[in-house]
Amino acid sequence: MPSGYTFVIADDHPLFRGALREALAGIGNVTAIHEAGDFESAKALVVANEDVDLVLLDLSMPGASGLSGLISLRGIHPAVPLVVVSAHDDPATIRRALDLGASGFISKSASMEEIRSAVQSVLAGDIAAPVGVDLGVERDPEISDLIKRLQALTPQQTRVLGMLAEGLLNKQIAYELGVSEATIKAHVSAILQKLGVDSRTQAVILLSKIGSDPLQPAG
Repeated sequence: MPSGYTFVIADDHPLFRGALREALAGIGNVTAIHEAGDFESAKALVVANEDVDLVLLDLSMPGASGLSGLISLRGIHPAVPLVVVSAHDDPATIRRALDLGASGFISKSASMEEIRSAVQSVLAGDIAAPVGVDLGVERDPEISDLIKRLQALTPQQTRVLGMLAEGLLNKQIAYELGVSEATIKAHVSAILQKLGVDSRTQAVILLSKIGSDPLQPAG
């Protein structure tokens, strides 16, 4: 067994990655902290490190479109806690991230102590959300329905949907996942059925509705 925690920090700003690294190092008993500056690298790190204890994921980095990045990573390792770190810390974004499987949400304006405390809560098996924020309920019936449909997907279906969103063809997905093309076709059919759409294009458009950021962030 590894002697301590293994973390992945996925954020495209080196300075902020440094701040997160410092916060994590302060927890103690840390074996490794891996860093990724884009979504492809983050995915590769999660796939390559099965012993990851926690992933800190920025919603707005190259290769990831908002919450769709969270959905993709959840499909790869459903058991690994994912904590979203974002400058978009409005109640709707926080609530949707938690509804889609995030184990916590940290605002980019959080103090070092708040970051550390949130990570420790998640490592202890709790859900960490910013203190004093009323998350309310989903007011958009379309988004509410979509979240329920996404929650119905299996981890493998979730992963396939994320790859469809990246524009991969069935044969490319089959190669990457090490399964037959027929298996992927079956997954795609099940995904379309659960999402209530007729084509993979419609599925990707639907995913973008939950995935897109409210603003194009400056950082």
